[in-house]
This record gives sequence, C-alpha cells and structure tokens, in this order.
Amino acid sequence: MQKFSIGPIEFSSTKSPLLIAGPCLIESREMAIEVAEELRRITAATGVQFIFKGSYRKANRTSGSSFTGIGDEKALEVLADIGRTYGMPVLTDVHETKDVALASRYVDVLQIPAFLSRQTELLVAAGESGLAVNIKKGQFMAPQDMARAAGKVSATGNRRIMLTERGTSFGYNNLVVDFRGLVKMAESGWPVIYDATHSLQLPGAGDGVSGGERGYVLPLARAAVATGVNGLFFEVHPDPERAMSDAATQIPLGDFAPLVSQLLALYGCVQSLPSS
Repeated sequence: MQKFSIGPIEFSSTKSPLLIAGPCLIESREMAIEVAEELRRITAATGVQFIFKGSYRKANRTSGSSFTGIGDEKALEVLADIGRTYGMPVLTDVHETKDVALASRYVDVLQIPAFLSRQTELLVAAGESGLAVNIKKGQFMAPQDMARAAGKVSATGNRRIMLTERGTSFGYNNLVVDFRGLVKMAESGWPVIYDATHSLQLPGAGDGVSGGERGYVLPLARAAVATGVNGLFFEVHPDPERAMSDAATQIPLGDFAPLVSQLLALYGCVQSLPSS
C-alpha cells in the first residue's frame, strides 16, 4: 500500500483504521462545532484519529429546490477553523475545476464525488493542488477501473490518493456493496476506504430526496473491517431527522462513539490474524 501522511495521520500504521467523519453538509457553524467536539472526545478516549468531513456546497441534490449550503466561503471558513482548533485534517468535495483553487485554501483533502470520478480535468486539477485526494468510486464503475482514476491524479506527481467504495447501482433507487470490490481496489496499491453511510442510500427513493437504510450501517461496516479496509467513512449529525441532506443515512451523533469502539475492537482482531 502507498504510504503517506495527511497532517498528523500516517497511512503507514496499521494500529487503527483511518476514520473520516462529519456532517454531510455544513449547515451552520454551531452544528459543525458540535460534531467536531464529539470527534475530539472520541479521539481522546480511543486514540483513533479523524479527518473531519463536510461539504461546503452540495451540487448534486435530487431536487433543484433542495438546500445547497450557507455560502461557499462561509462554510469553508468553518472547516478551516475546525482544522486549526481541533488539530484534525479537514476534507470537502469539489465539483468543478474552478472549485479546486478556492477549496484548497481552506482544507487538507479534496474529495472527488462518485458521479465525477471519471472527470479527467477535475482529477488532474485536484492532483495539481498538492493536497491529498479522496476519490469516491462511481456507482457505475467496476472497482478495478478506479486504478485509472487514481492514475490521472498520480500522473501530476501527487501520490497522496485514497479510493472510497460507496456502493454500486443495483436497479433503480438502490445500491449494493460487493465486498470483492474492496479487495480489487486494494490491488491498485492505494489505501481503500469504505463509506458506511452513503453505501446505504436509496438514491432518489424519497419524495424529491434520497432514502436510505441506516440500520445496516454497523453490520456492513463490520464486514468492511473484516475484509481489510484501511479506513471508514461516516456521515454523522446531531439530529439526522432534521438534517438538510442525507437525513436517512447520517448516524446520530450520540450513537457514534459506541459504534467506533466496536469497529476498533474488530479491527484489532483482524490485524492480529496471520497474513496468508
């Protein structure tokens, strides 16, 4: 596996998985800070390190009337403040090449949304930023094809790349996770992250919004850890039912610490097994 660092987080260690967590969208400074405080508390209790995630603007809502954000620079300033205050790297999505220059001034990781994982100019621009790049696997892509997406970034000289599984389209309004894909993506040599919440979306299945099956987060996250992923991705919110996006799949903030503890225990068991 390619080894690199993102701030204080080193991918060369197998002591614990990388955890990426935060709200789907920066809805307010107060909400984002509440989530960051809980992530810091979990870090103090377990030693696991987080990358804080939050979209500064949503560009791919189901409905054109859906809430998209509080303003680009205002949301990005919230992310930058969290990084400085809590000492954790921060991640956000970019949707167009022009977004890269703006977001790069505030965050440590640029994320390529799944729908855009084949957009060559966007991947190249993200790579040229020099920041770490997390590429979500398109719901329409074969896992082995993600090596080509990563290749577009690494061709810029940037080798701080992560690949994230977030489910594959299975008919209309449904996603499934093929756990063979995690192994196939790992064969590329890049760290593999499992997105435990987006994988359970039911895209467009609600009334102008995406539905989801939050109740399966823990069993599928366990399966991903047992498969050998390098990290896990979660969207968490203080009150998911009132969230402005992804309400059906975000994890209630109060439920997150026990879930993390269980997954860390399982990760330790998997790492203690002899390699074959």
